[in-house]
Amino acid sequence: MTGLPVASPGAPTTPARRDAADWAAHVLCVWFGCGLLPKAPGTFGTLGAIPLYLVVRPYGRGAVAGAAVVLTLVGLWAADRVARRLGAKDPQFICIDEVAGVFVTWIAAPSTTAGLIVGVVLFRVFDQLKPWPARLAERRLPGGAGIVLDDVAAGAWGAALLVIASWLHLL
Repeated sequence: MTGLPVASPGAPTTPARRDAADWAAHVLCVWFGCGLLPKAPGTFGTLGAIPLYLVVRPYGRGAVAGAAVVLTLVGLWAADRVARRLGAKDPQFICIDEVAGVFVTWIAAPSTTAGLIVGVVLFRVFDQLKPWPARLAERRLPGGAGIVLDDVAAGAWGAALLVIASWLHLL
């Protein structure tokens, strides 16, 4: 006996009550509403990261990298909590993964408008293409790890291309 209440067959069931952590996880997962837009929630989540980037970027690459780490860790927790609660592998409205991923790309971006825009474009391209190890992470990792780490890998590809573009003096 587990001590959990047992519903009689055919009785309506109600989901467990949400607590403050569920609410916080949901708000973060939809990145303050970006993921709730009906078309392209990932793109809107990426664009929704721009205000935070503009606040963090003046403090340098280290601050952007620190934000990327924090967003990744918070995203792992929040995405896992929301996906488990809903019983879904990767709900489309979760977009904190795109926020973390684009921040990884922006670590290597020059502190210019062009750097910001090119970072967004590169991240979105790699997020769609899912080059190794992104697709592997998406398919094989459970819960929040599978939701978030594929975007972090896509962000790393975007950052790598920005580094190459910088070496070639293209940005």
